[in-house]
Amino acid sequence: MTHPTLRDRKKERTRQALIDAATDLFESRGYDETTVADISAAADIGTRTFFSYFATKEELLFPRSDARIQAAVDTIADRQPGDRPADLLLRALHAVGDADNDMVSRLATLRTRLVRTIPAVQGHALRMQLDAQRQIARHLHAAYPDELTPVAAAALVGAFVGAITGALQVLLDDAGDEQPDPDDLRDQLRAATESALRPWLREQPLPESRPTSRPRGRAS
Repeated sequence: MTHPTLRDRKKERTRQALIDAATDLFESRGYDETTVADISAAADIGTRTFFSYFATKEELLFPRSDARIQAAVDTIADRQPGDRPADLLLRALHAVGDADNDMVSRLATLRTRLVRTIPAVQGHALRMQLDAQRQIARHLHAAYPDELTPVAAAALVGAFVGAITGALQVLLDDAGDEQPDPDDLRDQLRAATESALRPWLREQPLPESRPTSRPRGRAS
């Protein structure tokens, strides 16, 4: 196991300081009213340093997205005999939830609100979600080429990502201004996602993918 170096730890502290500063400012001033310079000053770093960590304010709101995609890809790569595609996706969700609080954090609550109210954030979130679905579906199809067509893999991953997104929105909305308990939120999120994927789970046969056929015209 590789341990992070002193330089890596300092970089992570700076990165987290930017995230914390931005969260505070977005909540107190508003998203559009907060500049990159404001965030940098609050984190006690230079503006140029900000861009070493995040390309835009929108990107800062989704700091762990790459790690979540990689967790799904790694879980697919480490599959065992008898694993079903949906089992792997749920296993990845468990791994991410246990190691990363970003999905159930104060930032997650803020991000959910901004996705609904700020067009730039909404557009960024949609692009990231579509890119993530394509990447994961491509790996899932490659792992199960005899069982999942590219279309079926995309449908399954779409159901998985959509279930997480939809469930999180409702759970965070229900919490209102109060910060929900992370463990309770994780449990409810997992249960909701598992319910959505139940038709694809191990005890169920994988839905067959059939070629699309066009209606035949009447014989003359």
